[in-house]
Amino acid sequence: MTLPPKKKRDPMGVRVIEREYPGHRAWVRTHDCSIACRHDCSGPIECAHVRTGTDGGTGIKPHDKWCLSLCQKAHREQHDIGEPAFEKKYGINMKAIAIEFAKTSPHRKKWEET
Repeated sequence: MTLPPKKKRDPMGVRVIEREYPGHRAWVRTHDCSIACRHDCSGPIECAHVRTGTDGGTGIKPHDKWCLSLCQKAHREQHDIGEPAFEKKYGINMKAIAIEFAKTSPHRKKWEET
């Protein structure tokens, strides 16, 4: 008998989808901030997950394939003003950027196998 996966929560109490790929997140963090040319970057590069139009949402962390690189300052702003306003302010499409990261990730085959 196979048991269902346990539901995990991150330190903030957000439910975590079982399909996490730390290697992909580490790889994304090796890139420059996705809005660096339009922003005064500060802090380390972080993985920002896209929730709008993905398998994530309020209180639900999306699959790691839906992340892009943002400096710490930009990542906080993304959460503070919300994805639609953030995208409009910087003239970007976060989902499209995350898709490009996912397409070129050396870790892509790991989630395609599951």
